[in-house]
Amino acid sequence: MKDEQDQVIVESPSRRKFLGASSVALAAAALGGLTVEAQQRASTQKAEHDHSSSDPGQENKALLAENPNSNMPPPTDHGDMVPLWYSFDLVKKRVEEGGWTHEVTQRVLPSSKDVAGVNMRLTAGSYRELHWHTADEWAYVLYGNARVTVMNPDGTMFIGDVSEGDLWVFPAGFPHSIQGLGPDGTEFLLVFPQGMFSEDGTFLLSEWMAHTPTEVLTKNFGLDKAALDKLPTDALYIFPGDAPTNTVEQDKAEIGGERVASRYQYTFKLKSMTPTKATAGGEVRVVDSRNFPTSKNIAAALVIVKPGGMRELHWHPHASEWQFYIAGKARMTVFFPVDNARTMDFNANDVGYVPAVAGHYIENTGDTDLVFLETFASDLFLDVSLNNWLRRLPTKMVTDHLGFDADTIKKIPADKLEVLK
Repeated sequence: MKDEQDQVIVESPSRRKFLGASSVALAAAALGGLTVEAQQRASTQKAEHDHSSSDPGQENKALLAENPNSNMPPPTDHGDMVPLWYSFDLVKKRVEEGGWTHEVTQRVLPSSKDVAGVNMRLTAGSYRELHWHTADEWAYVLYGNARVTVMNPDGTMFIGDVSEGDLWVFPAGFPHSIQGLGPDGTEFLLVFPQGMFSEDGTFLLSEWMAHTPTEVLTKNFGLDKAALDKLPTDALYIFPGDAPTNTVEQDKAEIGGERVASRYQYTFKLKSMTPTKATAGGEVRVVDSRNFPTSKNIAAALVIVKPGGMRELHWHPHASEWQFYIAGKARMTVFFPVDNARTMDFNANDVGYVPAVAGHYIENTGDTDLVFLETFASDLFLDVSLNNWLRRLPTKMVTDHLGFDADTIKKIPADKLEVLK
């Protein structure tokens, strides 16, 4: 956490000084104090609603419409937080015959030191070639269908089909493959518990073959040189193929059946599982090592927030949060010491970041369901609810801190609801 705290730079007295606050107000704000802060917020709020906030010059109106709270944040924002937002729509796609890929890593979202994400598309029949990674791979299927394989170090194999809303996990160093199925292949999000991970840095079977002496390959495979003539000389990476006609069970039988079958399950039906928590405001489905034992290094929640609803004020005590927005529109404010808060807007295909232990909420600001993933470089999903905490404290203690009387405190939800209406 020290690194994250070091990145938070507080401007004095406030970055809102550019909105036209008077020199008297600036001098008073420099002295600090609650009264001055209240006056400053009132002055800023007034400025945002009069001619002070006008911009007669050039504007990217489309971008401003998508991110109104970034350009003109609420008066409760203060200081300068670490970067909280990026979008897959801002990074280039690597397009191959058979699909494409692009990634959001620490290189473009420098605050996200623990998690990186990759968005990939495979057309029907096309492969993400046989490969392995230095980090665990956690994936959520956004569209279509795919067949995945992974081999354990003991030689046992897992083969399975996944569809929209399913996920898979491949442990670091375990060789695996992904193939798009009919009718239109697949698209998925990959999450890795390494901020600087790059999908371009994977161990590819084709490259290994191309960079191993021919005499070594013939000795290893027990083949003559002529048998190696068709080996690829360049990386395959993503390449087209025929959609499999075999079922999963037929593929399993072909390679040896139960004798070589994996004891471990590497896929999980997240979207179709019973919600971990369901309220009038939405639903949360949590997947971690407790219900998916092979997911030892990535924990996640699939969150649905109905229009007008909100992911309640909370924080995560053990890990930073890396978010991916699937559908809808959202607003999030992140609070971090000392006296720092930043509000941002999020749309489909955006990435959000929240430092560990930083308080925040996620509010549905659209008229359709907000759907997003919360992911963590951890084996467990943990969160602390502000409402839950306040209701577990003695009444007098809450009154002394917040000024709420006993009757008011009783109106606060006593349980952790996750999503509020």
